[in-house]
Amino acid sequence: MPETAPIHYVLGSENTYATNTTARTPTSDLDKDAFLKLLVAQLRYQDPLSPADPQSFLAQTAQFTTVEQLTQLTQQLAAQDRISQVATGSALIGRTVTYQLEDGTVVPGTVLAARPTSDGCVLLVNGTEVPLDAVTAVY
Repeated sequence: MPETAPIHYVLGSENTYATNTTARTPTSDLDKDAFLKLLVAQLRYQDPLSPADPQSFLAQTAQFTTVEQLTQLTQQLAAQDRISQVATGSALIGRTVTYQLEDGTVVPGTVLAARPTSDGCVLLVNGTEVPLDAVTAVY
């Protein structure tokens, strides 16, 4: 029987493991790439004498397709939301609006321009950039 080394010899020293660990934050998200990797690993390491149940494999393939379609749908909805915000912002050009500052003050002004950003549409109201979400009234 081969002799096994104590664990601190394998790791290099008794404290190496404790000082070299990095904290990982677990996620509950399973994106399509991770799902596909799991599916491929399952197929690669299955017992050839007892292959996976075809119905189970079909169900997993259907799940993968569903995840992929939901991802595409989410991307399309996000793009549609950006387009909608820009259309709303551009429709406000030349109109008088009121918007609320962070301190609660309501300020009136005329919309001079609208531009899309990663956070949504931003309006240029009397020289001040105002998020579309901050608009409280349109006149």
